Amino acid sequence: MPFSRVSIASVAALDAPHRVPSSALEESLGPLFRRLSMPKGVIASLSGILERRFWDEGVVPSDVAAQAGEEALRRANVPRERIGALISTSVCRDYIEPSVACLVHRTLGLRSECINLDLGNACLGFVNGMDFVANMIERGDIEYGLVVDGEGSRHAVQTTIDRLNQTGDARAFADNFATLTLGSGAAAMVLGRSDLVGPSGHAYRGSVSLAATEHNLLCRGQIDGMITDGQKLLVAGVELAQRTFARAVEVFGWTPAELAEVVIHQVSRHHTEKLASALGIDLSKILAIYPEHGNIGPASVPMVLAKAEEAGRLMRGDRVALMGIGSGLNCAMAEIVW
Repeated sequence: MPFSRVSIASVAALDAPHRVPSSALEESLGPLFRRLSMPKGVIASLSGILERRFWDEGVVPSDVAAQAGEEALRRANVPRERIGALISTSVCRDYIEPSVACLVHRTLGLRSECINLDLGNACLGFVNGMDFVANMIERGDIEYGLVVDGEGSRHAVQTTIDRLNQTGDARAFADNFATLTLGSGAAAMVLGRSDLVGPSGHAYRGSVSLAATEHNLLCRGQIDGMITDGQKLLVAGVELAQRTFARAVEVFGWTPAELAEVVIHQVSRHHTEKLASALGIDLSKILAIYPEHGNIGPASVPMVLAKAEEAGRLMRGDRVALMGIGSGLNCAMAEIVW
């Protein structure tokens, strides 16, 4: 659905404090590397990820999602009593239940009339959350909404390392490699009715999406790691992205030249370069954060957007594309007029 009454009032990102180099992971994987006679530097060379971030021990997704939400509210200068919907899109969770959203809702002190719920769709969750809130704004149900996401990879990475050291072989290393690329981070966005947000806002035009669920088992994640067929996932994901881009061309009139900035969910160097090449996008239009942050799941898109804004890469009137491919497979692409 194209939107005509929705603007982004603010976007905020929160970096986890502990930098963990890929070389440190390889030191921790010493038993496996010695068993397989693997060379040092293989994680960085295969992924382009030099480091990722971890939160302090004991930090849970709702903690950092709430912190990001607080910062987004501050930047938007929107009183919290005017937030009509809170959507959490975190893959990581404090508990199976209650929802992350209700924990964040309480921490932020939002009013009882503010609907709050978790929306999960792997790495596409945040864009889907934006659409959920935007639909409510467009219909006149609410004035403002808040989307939050908090991801933490410490537990999944550490348990995967322990498992690989104990019983891993070359096949297990390949199957679990994606887990070793995971990072941590948090992000939040305030969306509002355009006439209320005013001229400082950024028009959200909406999104398009396509599914290729015949590939739904290429990446299977659990709390303690992921099993991924990386090559098949890349091929199927890029093919789906090409079809989704063609749909975005029809709906939004996109051409690669007209897009000033392309904000993508970043998995690795190979994924980023392959996607850009397939869609005809100049790599200079993509702010790469994967070398320092790794794959941060659904937090990746809003974090890249926030960092692009902070770096001064976004100018008034720029057409900004948001793109993501999530396990399942699903692909979504959205446009912001900055």
